[in-house]
Amino acid sequence: MTNTQPADPVDERLPLRKLILFGLQHVMVVAASPITAVFLVAKALGLPSGLTVDLISATFFACGLGSLLQSFGPLGFGARLPFIMVPGGAPLVLFVLIAQQTDLQTATGAVILAGLFYFLLLPVFARCLKFFPRIVIGAMLILVAINLVNIYGGVIVGRPGTPEFANPLWIGLALATVAFTILFARLFKGMFGQLAVLLGMLAGAALSALLGLMNFTGVLSGPLITLPTPLPFGMPHFDVLAALPLLIFSVISMAEATGQTVAIAEVVGKEIDPRVTVPMTIRADALMSALGGLFGTSMIITSSENIGIVQATGVRSRFVTATAGVILIVIALLAPLGRLANAIPAAVVGGTALVVFSIIGVMGINLLRQVDLRARSSMYTLAAALTMGLLPIVVPGIYSRFPATLQIVLNNGLAMGALTAVIVNIVFEHLHWRPRDTANPAMHLETAVSDKHPCH
Repeated sequence: MTNTQPADPVDERLPLRKLILFGLQHVMVVAASPITAVFLVAKALGLPSGLTVDLISATFFACGLGSLLQSFGPLGFGARLPFIMVPGGAPLVLFVLIAQQTDLQTATGAVILAGLFYFLLLPVFARCLKFFPRIVIGAMLILVAINLVNIYGGVIVGRPGTPEFANPLWIGLALATVAFTILFARLFKGMFGQLAVLLGMLAGAALSALLGLMNFTGVLSGPLITLPTPLPFGMPHFDVLAALPLLIFSVISMAEATGQTVAIAEVVGKEIDPRVTVPMTIRADALMSALGGLFGTSMIITSSENIGIVQATGVRSRFVTATAGVILIVIALLAPLGRLANAIPAAVVGGTALVVFSIIGVMGINLLRQVDLRARSSMYTLAAALTMGLLPIVVPGIYSRFPATLQIVLNNGLAMGALTAVIVNIVFEHLHWRPRDTANPAMHLETAVSDKHPCH
């Protein structure tokens, strides 16, 4: 009998029914990102409701197209790995700040400039991948998880000072969604066990409907079909100085993409050469950010969110995320689907996110298990990364009296943690102005482990 199984599980072609179900699971988890992103921009900038609906369509469309790009990787644009692309949280805030300080045309121009800046910087950045060994990537994944849990924990409890802040009902709904997800993961095997995240969210949504907490008003009203509108804010205005915060972020985003690419490759069991695959990931980020700017979105970048889903479900096929990309595009075109997704309470989405994002932290811990943390270089690299990465989270406002330009980086825990990990690792492992710690035999083990890492 001929063996038709592909060499890599990432290339496995699942039956259509499974593709749709698993793809829908990815979409349900990440759908909150484009919806939240648009409403944040609309609320902060006072956009009319009609324009808000158009931006939701455009954002879903860009996310779907980007997910197809990452899954198939045509012409070197995309890593051919199971990635989903969504609006980045940090660049979204920067987009709003630029728009508030200047105007929407300048903010749109800044997004396009940042996308083009990726291409200019990529040849230089590709030479620096040796500075991202397992200790750095493991630290980044832990900080990614903590940052995302912090963000979606805020989504659950609401804004301090508002009447709904820390409402026990919403917190209970989020915890119930977490409990449903874990229960389904424990009870079900096979395909249903792999769908535990989706089933947990649906159960949370059903519970919220029974409690009268889901608002279906307006789901079926309004247009049936909606198309993204190019240049919704008019012709972009290109101002390099105004775009500087997003240009700085693009460097940070490249570092994030490096960790994400290596992490997802580990999860799906695919051998990659980071010097080849990481630039493919970044090229897709660059192209989709520039294209998203033309449709009025913030930067569309590779998401860490779906890595946890791949790890939790064990479904490693890139055709699943390609299917998710198609579903995102369908949602973009069918307005009622977008309005239905928006009807799911934030507490349910947040509860699902807490599970998925915590799994990303578990992946980081698993990577760090392969590093000897008794070695001085690894110990101090991780300690310094956690120090700088956790400070802006556990002590909000710690850098509030620093210059605004510095705050862009200092207040981003992931950026500071990743940058610190890279710098400290370089100091210990790449600057040999004095003999290395030969007294500690664990150092030799750390070196042996690090030398096996594809980033070296």
